[in-house]
Amino acid sequence: MKRRYVWKHRRIGAFLIFMEEITLQALLEAGCHFGHKAERWHPKAISFIYTKKDGIHIIDLVKTKAGLEAAVQYVTDLVANGGEMLFVGTKRQARGILKQEAQAVGAPYFSERWVGGFLTNWEQVRKNIEKINRMTEEQAAGGWKKFPKHEQTKMSRYLERIKIYYGGVLHLKQIPQAIFVVDVKKEIAAVREAKRCGVPLVAVVDTNSDPTGINYVIPANDDAVGSVTFIVHIIAKAYQKGRDLFAKKQEADAAKAAEAKEKEAAKTQVKPVEVKKEPATVDKKASEGKEKAKVTENKTK
Repeated sequence: MKRRYVWKHRRIGAFLIFMEEITLQALLEAGCHFGHKAERWHPKAISFIYTKKDGIHIIDLVKTKAGLEAAVQYVTDLVANGGEMLFVGTKRQARGILKQEAQAVGAPYFSERWVGGFLTNWEQVRKNIEKINRMTEEQAAGGWKKFPKHEQTKMSRYLERIKIYYGGVLHLKQIPQAIFVVDVKKEIAAVREAKRCGVPLVAVVDTNSDPTGINYVIPANDDAVGSVTFIVHIIAKAYQKGRDLFAKKQEADAAKAAEAKEKEAAKTQVKPVEVKKEPATVDKKASEGKEKAKVTENKTK
């Protein structure tokens, strides 16, 4: 039992190291190439289907690699320029790893259920988020002590229940500039709202899904845990890289602003006026005249 436990953790550790680089071998090992049964395919997915084997469609990993690399570049640039991306994956195979990766990089996410109207009815959703944050602050500050015990218990249960769905988006201040979706068929409500609001979509698309309207298609298996883990991890790393670049850019801008402010202050600083002393020739002549006058007075006396 102990040997099996050690072997399992070595295997997971090696897999995580393997995931740091996008290669055809890594995609193959993760199982990204397995599609759905041939009779369940979507005709518009034929552009990335390589072949059919034993009644199952096989995805072209060259196109998977190209799609994933394009998505990584887009996510990095978006976040590096101050944009925000929402992670969405509520299916059983995705919710755990998506929540873990999103929390690790500080990204907003939905892992339990898509909140209807999150994009199309953003103003009301934003009010709900502000209400949850306000209630959380009041609870932490002891503001609920004025209520009876049963009211405090009821409010606490309500807050815990609503945080299950809103917990990953409580720090959002505006509509995200992009959405990453693990399964476009499962998350059809999120995909429809994004298309309606013009929010770009980065999505894992399997052979049973329609890639139409997806801005950055990642053709891959969206059911296997290994495939989902690999792709979500790569996208989260791209998000983290963009966040780091944005932080460095802010630091550089702050340093430049401070330097410009110091230079401006140095220019506007009032310099002390130098008083030019007149030549002392006049004073010398006056003193010499007084001395001569004293000498002549002494002689006359």
